[in-house]
Amino acid sequence: MASTTTGLPDRYRPLDQIGPDETTPTGVIQSWRAKDRVLNRDVAIRVHVPAGPAAHAWITRALTAGGLATPALAMVYDASEGSGDPQAPGGAAYVVNEWIDGETLAERLRSGPMPERDVRLVLRRLAEGVAEAHRVGLAVGGLTLENVVLRPNGLVGLRAVPAASGTVHGDITALGELLEACLTGVGPGARPATGPSDLVALARRARSTEPGQGLSSVAAMAALLAERPRTGPNPSTPHRGEEVDGGRRRRGRDRRPEGAAPVRLGPGALPPVPPVRPGSDEEPAPHARTSRDTVAAGTALPPAPSAGEDEEPFGVLHGGSTAADRYADPADLDADDEDDARKHRLVVLALPLLALLVVIALAWWIGSSVLSVTDSVDEDIDGSTPPASSAPVAEGGAGGETEGAPGPAAAIAGAEVFDPFGDGEPENDGDVPLSYDGDPATGWSTLTYRGSPAFGNLKPGVGVVYDLGSAQDLAGVTVQTAQPGTTVEIRTAETAVGGLDDFTVAANGTLEPSTELAFDDPVTARYVLVWLTGLVDSPDGFSAELAEVEISTAG
Repeated sequence: MASTTTGLPDRYRPLDQIGPDETTPTGVIQSWRAKDRVLNRDVAIRVHVPAGPAAHAWITRALTAGGLATPALAMVYDASEGSGDPQAPGGAAYVVNEWIDGETLAERLRSGPMPERDVRLVLRRLAEGVAEAHRVGLAVGGLTLENVVLRPNGLVGLRAVPAASGTVHGDITALGELLEACLTGVGPGARPATGPSDLVALARRARSTEPGQGLSSVAAMAALLAERPRTGPNPSTPHRGEEVDGGRRRRGRDRRPEGAAPVRLGPGALPPVPPVRPGSDEEPAPHARTSRDTVAAGTALPPAPSAGEDEEPFGVLHGGSTAADRYADPADLDADDEDDARKHRLVVLALPLLALLVVIALAWWIGSSVLSVTDSVDEDIDGSTPPASSAPVAEGGAGGETEGAPGPAAAIAGAEVFDPFGDGEPENDGDVPLSYDGDPATGWSTLTYRGSPAFGNLKPGVGVVYDLGSAQDLAGVTVQTAQPGTTVEIRTAETAVGGLDDFTVAANGTLEPSTELAFDDPVTARYVLVWLTGLVDSPDGFSAELAEVEISTAG
């Protein structure tokens, strides 16, 4: 332990070593979980031996990473090149990172591959963070299964940012290897890469060294992971115009006799009636049934039999018909066709005339109504008759309340800060009663966070849980604040609970000076959590305030 503290400021107290030593061209890096005595929080500290000029390039990369604000990469809190004197205070070269709790990706994959949805989510968030670093000219490095951590709140984070060295192409390749590992698993639970074809192809492209085959950037990889896979037609279903024969698809062939030219119909002409051949009394196949004088649209005619082929009935006539019904006089068929064409022409001519009559009738009725109203108004003006006044009456009687309208405010029995992801530091707990004292000039506010409106990338949120004393039917919550722009969720629960997921989301939105967050349906609950998910600019960083919270009961 003495060697790990030599040259470090007294502010950091190493607790235990994490991971093996990292050998670099400029020295050796040791990684430790340590306690920040000033802020009373755990941090990850990496010490470079030797210090001084040998660590200069690494410290420069760390200072660049310190300007990033993305939850996918561990934040850089502090960095020093050191004097090189291992005995003097501050003589060691070190980088202090955010400590990320959770399960490493290596531990998760020992049980087998991850589900497709989790693979897309984890790799996309990680790629977005690395792409943010690439935008400022920083190649992250260190993208290994042991450094990627699955946070308890569903996010993903990369420890040890940045590595001693790295390249943009190396980051792309490493992300491809991580993607492949997520599809196969590691250790005893590993199996050949399976899963959606787009993910398998993306992993191969990210690791490819062939010109024109690899990915151009990590941002492109993040965009591809964000896209939904394109689903094409079912390969087991034949396309229109195709038929399946022995497991193979083939196009529908022309059923016309060989050498016959296609028949072109003139305007207004009806399709020719196919000749009817003698049929049997047997019930025809469903696909071959037609009426006496029409052919089903899209139905292919069977080919004519060759010479010597058995000319049994085709089965195109309805079963049960007599021999006299099976043969129709061509003259009768032509007469029927002429009658149908004549009826068709009459319908075509009658419809526009009918539409014109309807329009004329509507115009007459509208004109009469307008003139009648105008005459009535003129009579009222000439006779100085005051118009009758009326007020809408709610259903159920005059002055009745609309169903579902908010009722009176619920009495708040008590409240306290809800900070399940915090490090134990109080969050202005003593000011919580000011958020429901009836005075909007006073209120409760969060601590001030730096680096990011997402609580400095330290946690997903913080809030205040209000106890109503007993379960009640609630319609919504009204929040007043002097810091508009804060994003919130309103969550409810009927019993005392300990975790965020035990509260059900009832409403969400962005706060204005006064915001009413109504529930879609009345909710029965005793505890109401106003959960802040995003902060706004304040003089020294980012914070949020609840000036007054009012909980409405259901009317």
